[in-house]
Amino acid sequence: MEESPFIRFINLLKVDRKDVTQIIFYAIFAGIISLSLPLGIQAIINLIQSGRVSASWVLLVLIVVIGVALGGILSIMQLRITENLQQKIFVRSSFDFSYRLPKIKFEELYNKYTPELANRFFDTMVIQKGASKLLLDFSSSLLQIIFGIILLALYHPFFILFGVFLLVLLYVIFKFSYNSGLSTSLNESKYKYKVVAWLQEIARNSSSFKRPENFDFALSRNNDLVEQYIGYREKHFNVIKRQFMQLIGFKILITASLLFIGGYLVLNQQMNIGQFVAAEIIIILVINSVEKVILGLETFYDVLTSVEKIAQVFDLEIEKYNAKTADYCFTKLCLETDNLSLKFPDNKKNVLSRITLKIDPEERVFLDGENGSGKSSLLRVLSGLIEPTSGAYFINDDTYLKIDKNQLRSHISVVMQEDTPFEGSILENITFMNPLVSNEQVKWAIDAVGLGDFIKSMPEGLDTKIVPEGKQLSSSNAQKILIARSIVTQPKVLLLEDPLNKMDTKIANEIIDFLVDPKHKWTLIVSSKNEYWKQKCSRIIELSAGKLIADSKTQNHA
Repeated sequence: MEESPFIRFINLLKVDRKDVTQIIFYAIFAGIISLSLPLGIQAIINLIQSGRVSASWVLLVLIVVIGVALGGILSIMQLRITENLQQKIFVRSSFDFSYRLPKIKFEELYNKYTPELANRFFDTMVIQKGASKLLLDFSSSLLQIIFGIILLALYHPFFILFGVFLLVLLYVIFKFSYNSGLSTSLNESKYKYKVVAWLQEIARNSSSFKRPENFDFALSRNNDLVEQYIGYREKHFNVIKRQFMQLIGFKILITASLLFIGGYLVLNQQMNIGQFVAAEIIIILVINSVEKVILGLETFYDVLTSVEKIAQVFDLEIEKYNAKTADYCFTKLCLETDNLSLKFPDNKKNVLSRITLKIDPEERVFLDGENGSGKSSLLRVLSGLIEPTSGAYFINDDTYLKIDKNQLRSHISVVMQEDTPFEGSILENITFMNPLVSNEQVKWAIDAVGLGDFIKSMPEGLDTKIVPEGKQLSSSNAQKILIARSIVTQPKVLLLEDPLNKMDTKIANEIIDFLVDPKHKWTLIVSSKNEYWKQKCSRIIELSAGKLIADSKTQNHA
């Protein structure tokens, strides 16, 4: 059963139960102290009315001042705890995103743009600030309302009716605005992210939008999305406005009635002046607390919305690993499929149908076929990025489902067509700062793909920073970095999809000669339009419409 945003928020706070408990504990003390001040003021007024100036009067003044100072100290302590809480929420959320994004199943990400999902992280900041405000303001305000009603009831039974009326009012306001407030907030957030996603698309394809008609389309689509956002924003504002209008009406009614009734009770000697002043101070505190609660509902909606948006990422299923086989040692890898089929979530037809093949260690395999024949899908299945819909995939005669994927992937290198360098240095892009990769291995990989001259020409060498997607690099150098990354650990299996299609023929052929050389003990499986691969590989597997139509050994030698 899917959890509601409110339950998700409660579960989020449960993780930091200790901090939340301390905040509420301090709020209780702060509430008691703030409401004890009217009692002190009442006593001071009674002493002044009696015309006596004594040590008792001075002591009461001192107590009131100390109470104000102590309330301030408690507020500072609350701020310190909420700051710790905000830091914990940020750290935990960042690591959750970092952990989950690479491990989300392919099926869950199908038809989703992963960088756009990563934008959900910005809702962490809303939760940080919102949760802190709710815990501080809501806890202290609600406790002040409860303590205030109890204290007022001691002055006169009438105030019990005031307390009941107040609690009923809060319940009615919340009951009849919660669903509409949350719904409009969620829709507002939905189109906020659609606007951001479209701005990302404009930025990612900025050169395409330079033409006047394309530029007009960018603005037109942005206008449509912004209109939807403003529409739901206006609906959400109407909910908040209605709540605030109810609050104003409540304040007018309560202030007028309590002044009249308080005055009546004093005139009939059922309350003295000190009690009247103290009661009015308490009522003002209670009304201000109610105002904080009502105005804080917007923050409440924002937090619940943010929790729900982040949950859309956290609810995506991630890959499961079989820790029991963590000691499995791969010396050589034999890849085998048996009647393997694959179907994407929104497709009725299989993209791979009943594929049965066996690839022995150190084979050089070329995947041949027209566009849409299933080559990319087969590479992704063999790499473990996608699990087959039916049939079986075996690693060394053990089903892939039982294999420890982490250990298996440490022996497999994959370069897919959509891969690009990430933001970081050239060294980081090649090694991921793997401590097991030596400087000799890095130099070997760089020389193998012909990156040496380029790196020497850069003032910072291997420490040269690359912007996202390697935008400042030539397309051939970007591909060389990816190939160097794939071979630097000397894996047991290389899976490559059009890895050299942006390089000059001479350079591409030199790298092909290196990769297929028998002295390298890896298994090579490649899909490419470059016919030179076909000449150098020892086996050709041909696909058509997702079916294996040919599988032949060649007489080619590296």
